[in-house]
Amino acid sequence: MPDYAQFSQQQLEEELARLNEEYAAFKARDLKLNMARGKPSSEQLELSRPVLDVLNSQSDLSSDDGTDCRNYGVLEGLAETRTFMGAMMDEHPSNVFIYGASSLKMMYDTFAQYYMFGVLGKTPWCKLDEMKWLCPVPGYDRHFAITEAFGVQMINVPLLEGGPDMDMVEDLVAKDASIKGIWCVPKYSNPSGTSYSDETVRRLAKMHCAAPDFRIFWDNAYAVHHLYDDPARQDQVLDIRSACEEAGYPNRYMKFASLSKITFPGASISAFGCSFANMQEAKKRLGVQTIGFDKLNQLRHVRYLRDMDGLAAHMSKHAAIIRPKFELVLDALRENLVGTGCTWTEPRGGYFVCFSGPEGTAKRTVSLAKEAGVVLTGAGAPFPYGNDPEDSVIRLAPTLPPLDELRVAMEVFVCCAKIACVERLLA
Repeated sequence: MPDYAQFSQQQLEEELARLNEEYAAFKARDLKLNMARGKPSSEQLELSRPVLDVLNSQSDLSSDDGTDCRNYGVLEGLAETRTFMGAMMDEHPSNVFIYGASSLKMMYDTFAQYYMFGVLGKTPWCKLDEMKWLCPVPGYDRHFAITEAFGVQMINVPLLEGGPDMDMVEDLVAKDASIKGIWCVPKYSNPSGTSYSDETVRRLAKMHCAAPDFRIFWDNAYAVHHLYDDPARQDQVLDIRSACEEAGYPNRYMKFASLSKITFPGASISAFGCSFANMQEAKKRLGVQTIGFDKLNQLRHVRYLRDMDGLAAHMSKHAAIIRPKFELVLDALRENLVGTGCTWTEPRGGYFVCFSGPEGTAKRTVSLAKEAGVVLTGAGAPFPYGNDPEDSVIRLAPTLPPLDELRVAMEVFVCCAKIACVERLLA
């Protein structure tokens, strides 16, 4: 495979001319393809259609303890739902609170409560002269949108192979009390697919923080989203609760998870897990907002998925659908972009492949693809304020398009990435 770094000026110009011809042919096809967001495909959503048949007008609508799920009440969620989500989240049921359909809303609400009212009696964050938050990058754009919405100063922390750069994290939090938290996607991170090492989890749990109200927002969005059924090919992450308790900081973490990419993203359930003290505070504040979330939806989900074996069987069906899409994307990158200066992750789960081109090529690649009819996630999205300092990272989302459309989209992407690389070298 050719190595662009070894090309002469003439060879680069000839390569660019060839690529531009290929690109013109793609533009002439008037394509309308989209791989911008990590959504489940229609085929995946069909897997959960039976959820809708679990309850009907003839069903017993009482929970295991006799609660009438049609009525008000049960603020923290049905006991069987808390047990189910607790098993998925490595959390005792009493430490689990069942929320509505969206984990993003749950994280926003939790942040807003701390911002307005404080954390376990500490000064509300809104009354501080300044406030900062650590953001492992590349990361989840919607996390960054929350902290940006509250005017919080976000600090980029490089996401390394086993998690955030912990030397940097430990140094920052030890000396700056205005740093109040960190975003974490510990398993199959968005977008890199990185999973945190045991050492990273332990260091996060035990590090000295100048701020006593420092919080780890532990968004385990991809806790069971493996691409392979073989346990040897699945990532496992140490439980943050156990690590925090062992380190003597039991209140430091807030776990978040949902069934959004397991059943229906638009009609799912979410949950957070936390310490007893955090739970009591959350219940007091949430009790003002609501008398309880949708118990019928909780009931139908637990009756359909049943337990962790049922969940694993369901997720195996998801994996069978999306695995070929990831393999297609990775094959296209391996077969066409070795020697161009581009790199990419090869995750074992989650919803994304993280692509990195040479510095200064991401925006150009995304723009070229859009002109050719392929919409990608905006360059810069995986960074706070939408600003990738090196303009190199592009999040690839393989799950939504059908395989035939994804194949064409990757042909276009490869062509655009090559054009951007050659143009950069010629410049």
